[in-house]
Amino acid sequence: MPKAKGKTRKQKFGYNVNRKRLNRNARRKAAPRIECSHIRHAWDRTKSVRQNLAEMGLAMDPNKAVPFRKRKVKPMEVDMEERPKELVRKPYVLNDLEAEASLPEKKGNTLSRDLIDYVRYMVENHGEDYKAMARDEKNYYQDTPKQIRNKINVYKRFYPAEWQAFSDSLQNKKMEVE
Repeated sequence: MPKAKGKTRKQKFGYNVNRKRLNRNARRKAAPRIECSHIRHAWDRTKSVRQNLAEMGLAMDPNKAVPFRKRKVKPMEVDMEERPKELVRKPYVLNDLEAEASLPEKKGNTLSRDLIDYVRYMVENHGEDYKAMARDEKNYYQDTPKQIRNKINVYKRFYPAEWQAFSDSLQNKKMEVE
């Protein structure tokens, strides 16, 4: 519904506002989005990055987290003081991250249905004769014999079990014909 005429005030520019400071503070408050859901849910906005990560059992600086030996100077036993380890208040974050990392990686790359059909058709009709495949009418993209061979090898590598079953069925057809 439209507003009544004359009831809105004109927006005036605020000359006394420091825009540089305003933008800087807005940028600080709007921290970047944390992609990892485990860390994002355990994050405390009132604490610094170092404090948050220490509570989760993670390291801000890996160079300081992993001790390394200095070869030149050997510390005396009197100087050996153990630094108090920071208390891990949110160990469930570390456990969740370790569990997620231990899962097997998903295969995200697959071949298109068209390429699979193309390879099967070529092998079914021409066997290992790549030159005949290159002259075939179904070779729409005018692939060279080497390109066709590479496509077949990619199919073999992506689907070894399916390729084995397919080649066995071709052998059985040849046996029946003879």
